[in-house]
Amino acid sequence: MGRFDAVIHNVATGYHDRERFVTEDGLARIFAVNVLAPYVLTALMIPPARLIYLSSGMHTGGRPELDDAQWADRRWNASQAYSDTKLHDTILTMAVAARWTHVMANAVDPGWVPTKLGGAGAPDNLDLGADTQAWLAVSQEPTARVTGEYFHHRQRRKAASAAYDGATQDRLMAYLQTISGVSFA
Repeated sequence: MGRFDAVIHNVATGYHDRERFVTEDGLARIFAVNVLAPYVLTALMIPPARLIYLSSGMHTGGRPELDDAQWADRRWNASQAYSDTKLHDTILTMAVAARWTHVMANAVDPGWVPTKLGGAGAPDNLDLGADTQAWLAVSQEPTARVTGEYFHHRQRRKAASAAYDGATQDRLMAYLQTISGVSFA
């Protein structure tokens, strides 16, 4: 497999889960799909020119702590678990941007769009939700040729402060390496 021009990690599951589902490896499925999978895929690929990670406006309500990232001890709360994973995705984005300075790595909040996850009544525009991802993947506009940013509808926004904290980034990367056995170069 060669080098990709752009990779969009468009993952989201678990928001509506009525209970904590566990993978064969004993991990919370929501964490394994939403955070661990993008980490492992990124770590194993030749660095592409651009990486886009899907976050959510809900990331601002997430907990950056990893003491119970798998929800083994806390009472299950799908909305909180989803928010946590979307914050972790945003932290992952900023950690990748800091480590791979030759790659444009950015996070995107597509908005609350009418998808299977968002539901038919979601008020945001589905086309706008996908537009920013595609724009960051191919645009030559200076506003799209950046790294370590958080976007909503092609506009830079401020992510939760934990996403920009180097120590928090280091803890997440170490945790992901420990549970996956895959190191990030």
